[in-house]
Amino acid sequence: MHPRRPDGFDGLGYRGGARDEQGFSGAFPARSFSSGSDLSHWVTTPPDIPGSRNLHWGEKSPPYGAPAPSTPLEGPAEEPFPGGSSSGGGGGVQGQSSEQLNRFAGFGIGLASLFTENVLAHPCIVLRRQCQVNYHARHYHLTPFTVINIMYSFNKTQGPRALWKGMGSTFIVQGVTLGAEGIISEFTPLPREISHKWNPKQIGEHLLLKSLTYMVAMPFYSASLIETVQSEIIRDNTGILECVKEGIGRVMGLGVPHSKRLLPLLSLIFPTVLHGVLHYIISSAIQKFVLLILKRKTYSSHLAESTSPVQSMLDAYFPELIANFAASLCSDVILYPLETVLHRLHIQGTRTIIDNTDLGYEVLPINTQYEGMRDCINTIRQEEGMLGFYKGFGAVIIQYTLHAAVLQITKIIYSTLLQNSV
Repeated sequence: MHPRRPDGFDGLGYRGGARDEQGFSGAFPARSFSSGSDLSHWVTTPPDIPGSRNLHWGEKSPPYGAPAPSTPLEGPAEEPFPGGSSSGGGGGVQGQSSEQLNRFAGFGIGLASLFTENVLAHPCIVLRRQCQVNYHARHYHLTPFTVINIMYSFNKTQGPRALWKGMGSTFIVQGVTLGAEGIISEFTPLPREISHKWNPKQIGEHLLLKSLTYMVAMPFYSASLIETVQSEIIRDNTGILECVKEGIGRVMGLGVPHSKRLLPLLSLIFPTVLHGVLHYIISSAIQKFVLLILKRKTYSSHLAESTSPVQSMLDAYFPELIANFAASLCSDVILYPLETVLHRLHIQGTRTIIDNTDLGYEVLPINTQYEGMRDCINTIRQEEGMLGFYKGFGAVIIQYTLHAAVLQITKIIYSTLLQNSV
């Protein structure tokens, strides 16, 4: 795009004829020229941008297509600096500072939520997965009290790295999932988003896209699972891209030798896709439902004219965060038994050695011999009981309690900052 300015434009002495006569007559003395026609060969008037106008302090640009309000051609111009005598200057400064604080606070709230989900809660994910695949365990760790005790034992015997192992691989799996979904949606007619005027065909195509995405990410998910449950005592110092290497090796049949009990990837497609699609459906439905309830509650409070400015700003960010929190919690709780079965199928035959979740020290090998998803379900029910599907459930309670606490703390901090700025 070529710049729309004359060749001799210096940024300071440029004045259009119409603007000198009207908009700047009261504020700045017009510069005298010998003849307007002498300047016509290089002075050009910039094209008018729809919806734009000269702004005074604290004003906002009108939307596209809206008529610009008429400004008086006479009288002294308002001083466009906050230190002037105009009374609207202070309000404009306060409005801009409040809006800027609103943006930074919204970014901080979202960042705190992501940090809690992916970093702060990772020890809970590690222990939860170790308990799920440990068929030897006599203690099921259904309450958060026993989970905290075993976490302390792991940290004491192996160090903090034992609770944060495999965290990099979880980010890689998320990146592979998002990348695969974007690539598949670009080269196929499968929709990545569902419009408001949806139909059963569109929903089916969208779920097919999700299924293909989970199939692509499945070998990398399996490699990430091994990294999170492998004991730090016998674990080598692997790089951050080891998950990618192991995932590709799992597909190509290369890499670390596995036992004959290793299930082929074709046998893992159905439970993996089933868990992923059900998790997506349940979380999406609950998120929409909770968000609808919160928006109706917010709308009713606004009609009653009892909402403070601080509460109005809080309503702009927290309903979506609360909806995401409730959706993730409900889907994890509902699908926890299926997740236990899925993790045991993925870990079988990989020669993985995990920590002893009964003692907090020593290690245990994984030597399961499940023939498939149905055999795994029947074996767990017969040998470990129905509670065997919920091994490590106390870690889920700690994870979401911690998440709720972080959301509440950020809300208090945000409310305090807004009250001080208002």
